[in-house]
Amino acid sequence: MASIYDFTAKSLVGKDVSLKQFEGKVLLIVNTASACGFTPQYKGLEALQEKYGPRGFSVLGFPCNQFGAQEPGDEAQIAQFCSTNYGVTFPMFAKIDVNGAGAHPLYKFLKDEKGGLLGSAIKWNFTKFLVDRSGRVVSRHAPTTTPEALSKEIETLL
Repeated sequence: MASIYDFTAKSLVGKDVSLKQFEGKVLLIVNTASACGFTPQYKGLEALQEKYGPRGFSVLGFPCNQFGAQEPGDEAQIAQFCSTNYGVTFPMFAKIDVNGAGAHPLYKFLKDEKGGLLGSAIKWNFTKFLVDRSGRVVSRHAPTTTPEALSKEIETLL
């Protein structure tokens, strides 16, 4: 059976990153975009990272341009945007697809583990998957769920 730790993704600078390096941490995996109505959630995601990071938590951001072409930039532009506008310190990965034939294998796995209310497809930017310390996908949250609203669930898992 596949585990979240079996996957590798490219960082914003093009390096392969094994998710095995996050083993034992609580993770919040989010598909992000720089020009979306939900983009200000970066602030809340970074606040979670700062608050819970020292306790074994990490946000993992996966830029995606599949929804309204709201992530048009390249990896360097995405990195600059996140740093300049939101001071993002959590790991950000290279732009991926989350739906369709070209969906990243990690997102295929996440969607298989936790389908949404209207099927497994990701409906929009800032869909969130919460993963426990053992790598189990414990919940999926809609883009409208703010990062702050996940604090209690994160604390329980920590």
